[in-house]
Amino acid sequence: MITREMIISDIISSYPQTIEVFRSFGLDCMECQIADYEEVEHGAGVHNVDIVKLLKALNAVIKP
Repeated sequence: MITREMIISDIISSYPQTIEVFRSFGLDCMECQIADYEEVEHGAGVHNVDIVKLLKALNAVIKP
C-alpha cells in the first residue's frame, strides 16, 4: 500500500506502473531530482494535487 509518507522515487522504483498515474496528475516525478527525497504528500501539495485522489489512483494500479 502506498502512503502519503512514502518517498516518490521509492514508489516509482518498486511500482513502475505508477509513473503514468503521477503523470496523469501533472507530476513529472521521474524527471525531478527531488523525487529521491520528497514524500508523496509534499509533492502533491506543491503541485496542488488532491492527495486522497492521488493515493487512491496509485494504490489502484498496484493491486494484483
